[in-house]
Amino acid sequence: MAKVKKPAIKYSSAMLIDDNEIDNFINQKMIEGCNFAERVYVHTSSRSALEFYNNLVCADGIPDELFPSVIFLDINMPIMDGFQFLEEFEKIKPKQKGKLKVVMLTTSINPSDMDISKKNKYVTAFLNKPLTEEHLDKI
Repeated sequence: MAKVKKPAIKYSSAMLIDDNEIDNFINQKMIEGCNFAERVYVHTSSRSALEFYNNLVCADGIPDELFPSVIFLDINMPIMDGFQFLEEFEKIKPKQKGKLKVVMLTTSINPSDMDISKKNKYVTAFLNKPLTEEHLDKI
């Protein structure tokens, strides 16, 4: 019987930002199972994700592949929502951000959320949960 060849890894690193741990677990397994990213950083708050990214930027000699290439960002989170994350993210020094894609991954069906997302230069997609193989293929 022939071996099924796994697809090549698309990205070196991806980041999930969602306050729902179950969604993070499912989405992480989907990313890993589809060979979408070599490593997946998981954060349950926008603040911890910002601190993590800022620490990468401030550290010397961090290889490019450790910076997330794709950030999957939930909108509705306590303390700092996805849009507030994007506002704060804009203030971080632009190291590696030119290659970055932000994907809004949400349960929101509010048209204004989609409109706000489209206006951000990093946001490349607005997807409804759950993350699927088809979603990953399009990114």
